Amino acid sequence: MRQEFSVPALVPAPTTGSTVDHIVENAERFPDREAISVPRGGAWASLTSREFLDEVIKVAKGIVANGIQPGERIGVMSRTRYEWTLVDYAIWYAGAISVPVYETSSAEQIQWMLSDSGAVALFCESRKNKETFDEVAVEIPSVTRTWVFEDGILDQLGDEGRDVTDEDLESRRATLTPDSVATIIYTSGTTGRPKGCVLTHANFMFEVDNVVNGLHDVFLAPGSSTLLFLPIAHVFGRVIQAGCLRAGVRMGHSADIKDLLPGLQSFRPTFLLAVPRVFEKVYNSAQQKAVADGKGKIFDTATQTAIEYSRALDAGGAGIVLKLKHAVFDKLVYSKLRAAMGGQVRWAVSGSAPLGERLGHFFRGIGVTILEGYGLTETTAATTVNRPDAIRIGTVGQPIPGARVKVAEDGELLLAGAQVFSHYWNNPTATAAAIEPDGWFHSGDIGEIDDDGFVRITGRKKEILVTAAGKNVAPAVLEDRLRAHWLVSQCMVVGDAKPFIAVLVTLDPEALPAWAAQHGKSGKSIAELADD
Repeated sequence: MRQEFSVPALVPAPTTGSTVDHIVENAERFPDREAISVPRGGAWASLTSREFLDEVIKVAKGIVANGIQPGERIGVMSRTRYEWTLVDYAIWYAGAISVPVYETSSAEQIQWMLSDSGAVALFCESRKNKETFDEVAVEIPSVTRTWVFEDGILDQLGDEGRDVTDEDLESRRATLTPDSVATIIYTSGTTGRPKGCVLTHANFMFEVDNVVNGLHDVFLAPGSSTLLFLPIAHVFGRVIQAGCLRAGVRMGHSADIKDLLPGLQSFRPTFLLAVPRVFEKVYNSAQQKAVADGKGKIFDTATQTAIEYSRALDAGGAGIVLKLKHAVFDKLVYSKLRAAMGGQVRWAVSGSAPLGERLGHFFRGIGVTILEGYGLTETTAATTVNRPDAIRIGTVGQPIPGARVKVAEDGELLLAGAQVFSHYWNNPTATAAAIEPDGWFHSGDIGEIDDDGFVRITGRKKEILVTAAGKNVAPAVLEDRLRAHWLVSQCMVVGDAKPFIAVLVTLDPEALPAWAAQHGKSGKSIAELADD
């Protein structure tokens, strides 16, 4: 095992400019290229690079006309939709800083994030979001403007900004440097209040350039496209958004996970960004349908064949018998799964939680290779990732180009590189505890680095359970195996300082009705079936 590993940067850290330059350069070099597709009248309508830049400029002028000054903070509380991306870049163009707020946030959470960041304005997706904000508005006197997407505010901002000249707006963009703050993202805050993670334009530019070029076959292949459905409020979705606009990938948005499958089938993306739970749901739904149709054994055999086929790819290739079995199941099973995802998906990028080898091999075996990565808000998303030319399923890959990882004496993973954040907002104590003077960031995760530089996460430093007998237990592996069952929604392993390990399990409300029907227990509630 290695103690430290790094990969040379493909693109150096920037010395001039900002993330906004990406959309300006695209509009100049590829004005007619499809940039973003938006749902209109039951179909997808595309905006070119030039049209998207024009919309960004229009909204940015409205922001300037409303008196927003360079460096001031603006909250954005919305589901994943085109308007989120639009105002994100408009805020930056105006020289301001965006503060993502989950649309599901409580009034108390909204109050803390907007008051701690000193936000002066807030974009809301809906009137319902604004009503939640209004509950605590009196406690956030700095927020003097609220704009609601549903109310057509973007057109209104365009009208209000008509007297702002192009020169005025360009002078705002000129205030941005790589060291300028791009966003303040509040971490989930497992202990105490969430901390505001400050990410600069340099963080985004370095991360995006090296991920895009490191995953060349994903982002830079002709005709690349993706449907973004994870929250843009999360750093993972935010970086993919920036990567798509940097690389010229056609991007769409899906605000409601319930509409995801129809959206995938009409949009037909070439790659997906998802968390392991999404892949679990795709697999479990297919398994559940097969069982309901009396084809459960066929599906199970197809699953095992896909996994064996994927494993064989790492050991010199499949033999003739396995190839034939795989070809048969490709027609019977795998092609239908790919069709459910739009029919063109070749790659998927997974993060935020452990994927597990079983799912990784299964999806590669059906023709959709999942590139699992690892990172945190503090590292502008990915610090490690499996690449098309360097895959080791069961690991989170090697460091992205330009990043460094090492294992501390206590097993904690330390991360470094130009993708690592600068500081926590208004919290020098937490910053000093997280970042060493030489730049190494404490991830809080326990891991190991193999001889080829592939990183494996084995647990969370603060989540390691120590039983009464002194045995150390990493709950993540156990939880991953349990969540593999199609009836399990979430689970949490417990047992610290106890004589044995136990687990809290919740049932999947979407999968339960099918199981109940198969076992003659239709009509029973989750509460009743929980005690079955």
